[in-house]
Amino acid sequence: MLASAISVRALLIAIFILMIGSGFLSTLIAVRLEQAGVAALLIGLAATSYFSGLTLGSLRVESLIARIGHIRSFAAFVTVYSASSLTYAIIDHISIWIVLRFVDGFTMAGVFVCLESWLNRQATPTNRSAILASYMIALYLGQAAGQFLLNLGENAPDLPFMISAVLLSIALLPVLLTRMEQPQLEHFVPFSLRRLYDASPLGIFGTLATGAMLGAFYAMGAVYVQRIGMELSQVALFTSSVIAGGVVLQYPLGMLSDRFDRRRVIIACFLVVTAISAALAFFPLPPVGTIALGSLFGGFAFALYPLCVAHSNDHLGEEERVGASSGLVLAYSAGAMAGPIIGSAGMGLLGPEGLFVVIGGIAAMGVIFGMLRTLARGSVPPLEQQAFQSLPRTTPMAAVLEVEEG
Repeated sequence: MLASAISVRALLIAIFILMIGSGFLSTLIAVRLEQAGVAALLIGLAATSYFSGLTLGSLRVESLIARIGHIRSFAAFVTVYSASSLTYAIIDHISIWIVLRFVDGFTMAGVFVCLESWLNRQATPTNRSAILASYMIALYLGQAAGQFLLNLGENAPDLPFMISAVLLSIALLPVLLTRMEQPQLEHFVPFSLRRLYDASPLGIFGTLATGAMLGAFYAMGAVYVQRIGMELSQVALFTSSVIAGGVVLQYPLGMLSDRFDRRRVIIACFLVVTAISAALAFFPLPPVGTIALGSLFGGFAFALYPLCVAHSNDHLGEEERVGASSGLVLAYSAGAMAGPIIGSAGMGLLGPEGLFVVIGGIAAMGVIFGMLRTLARGSVPPLEQQAFQSLPRTTPMAAVLEVEEG
């Protein structure tokens, strides 16, 4: 794995620094809007704007990258993102911030497409899994570490936005200075939602539900922590613990799903998320308890997306998996666009606990739907299931990295 990571170190360093500089912005923006007394629904709308930009960008940036190349495109996307980060410090108005969040999502989609297509170009059948694992580690480690930059804003409110812009600018250097050959951008057509549902009803429902749950969490999790009385430093620890938990438990749960009926593992994950959400919603907990449950929530919720992709692939031929997996990324994005609005509406009606009432309700629907599917269709024998592969929920380009393994 180390040799594979070294071969693409410029790209891994770039995504690591990018995620440190950008991964905490959604949390920071939610915190700032909450402190300014902005309504929960508008905070949710800002997050929906980001996921809308991410989805549209993942579908539209290919033509630009194909026209001017990966390095110039990457530089353009990161430069715009850096400028956007500074603009938050210059213009403090919710309507402008909602527009900026859309710009952030669109440019981040461009960054992901550039890096993931480049990684795919460098991958071979023997090192593809190692490169994907290295990418995942750099992505989520950067995102988790970046959360602690929230603490810099207690005495200097504009400082986190400035540091974000600096880090984004620095992330340009590994890519601009690389000697790696620029790849040809591959084009593929994602499956329609209808076709995905026909192939694997639980796969598409589980992916949509996971997108809605995590979209709601990313949008309103920091607001929830603030409203139950935790301090800013604890907000950073809570969000980073959720991300860390999501990374740690994915592989154990994935290995379990390779040995048993994968649907039962998916149902169990939804059930645990339901129980954790109920505890966070209805029981007064000390900060350490909230953080511990947050870590477990991340562990089981983050595992659901790759489990649902693997379950869908169990019902598809080899030649169909790129289109199906890329379609599932878009399904996740559709759920992530709806989640912030649903989560913020729940908080508006029920108070801070409304966030996890909503998340728990969505997870409970996943349990019920999964149980119905076990009655409607027989299981795929464990020996015939495709091997679980942890993968990012970024853009359809990530599906190529996950699927094309010889």
